[in-house]
Amino acid sequence: MKIVVSHPTGNQFSRSFISALSKNDMLTEFHTTVAVDPAAFWLKLLPAKVKRECLRRSYPIPYNKIQKHPLVEIARIVAGQTHIRKYIKSEISWANVDAVYKDLDLKVAKRLEALSKGTRPDAIYSYEDCSEFSFNKAKEFDIKCLYDLPIGYWRTARLLLKKELERWPDWADTLTGFRDSEEKLARKDEELRLADKIFVASQFTAKTLNDFSGKLAPVKVIPYGFPPVIENRDYLIKISEGAPLKLLFVGGLSQRKGIADLFAAVKAFGKHVELTLVGKSAGNNCAVLNEELKKHRWIPSLPHAGVLKLMREHDVLVFPSLFEGFGLVITEAMAQGTPVITTDRTAGPDIIRDGENGWLIEAGSTEKLKLAIENILIHPYLIEKTGRAAIETASQRPWDVYGSELINAVMNNN
Repeated sequence: MKIVVSHPTGNQFSRSFISALSKNDMLTEFHTTVAVDPAAFWLKLLPAKVKRECLRRSYPIPYNKIQKHPLVEIARIVAGQTHIRKYIKSEISWANVDAVYKDLDLKVAKRLEALSKGTRPDAIYSYEDCSEFSFNKAKEFDIKCLYDLPIGYWRTARLLLKKELERWPDWADTLTGFRDSEEKLARKDEELRLADKIFVASQFTAKTLNDFSGKLAPVKVIPYGFPPVIENRDYLIKISEGAPLKLLFVGGLSQRKGIADLFAAVKAFGKHVELTLVGKSAGNNCAVLNEELKKHRWIPSLPHAGVLKLMREHDVLVFPSLFEGFGLVITEAMAQGTPVITTDRTAGPDIIRDGENGWLIEAGSTEKLKLAIENILIHPYLIEKTGRAAIETASQRPWDVYGSELINAVMNNN
């Protein structure tokens, strides 16, 4: 079986998949926007920091297997770096994220037509917001359409998050998902309709597709992998001696991530809890968020290595998301030996056994979050016990397991 894969930015899960396909001689081409050849001579001339940034757009497959379509993405990056916001404003300017996805989708569709005249691929594997044109073209040549939905279905998101507008009205500005146009939402539905098989990373994401009004292709749940686990983790738990419980949150500062519930829960414990947040605001200027951030340690942005280091320096990662396709920070923290409190609307139920290798709570319940934190304050020994169990869980599912399972699911006709 030969497969064309398309992804605009090449995140961890798409990298794992194309690597597995390449090793099994199943990858026809990988289409993306920007790709850097790690063997390129010019990389040696760059400062170390710039070189590292460039290598983020390199891929674990032969460079000649990559088809690059960089123009719109480079324009978006340059506009963002130079703060020319009018060129990257969502959905209405020529270099916004939606334009990047659409441009890649169109280029892949054109390429499928060319490939059909030679050695036709058996399937195309593509992702949300980047599949409509390529899937329609694939249908013309009897090429299977394999669709990856990395976050829950948009109708379910609106149903669930609408309640947050009533529960936390002051945080409405951070719920940016309500701004998507009808045209964009219709494209999402069309992609789902065209898919011959749908892949998701959590049971929660699969459940959200029950709100799709039409007939859907089979849905397969394959949880993502874990990064390499830490070799040695020291747990210096001093809560019983009066030291605060060190909580960490990593993610967009939005009520979709349950950030209002987190602030409310932490407030109940005063000096007994110390909260650090890493992430940027999802809203334009949310006054209540700005006030809350003044009360805690806030780091707007960190390199990935810095985030992992910070995880090791904290007792617990708290990720109270209300709508999440997976939540890669969960697996990253667990691999560092940092146990996680998360909700039933993430990948938590797929990889966490409540009270054993982490804690699961009801999404949108400030009270349940308080109880989970209180339990750890009363029983601080649970941090090491649960953290070591998290490491064991992470060690059993590296990213290459995800790649292998996805290949098997793709090839399975059921």
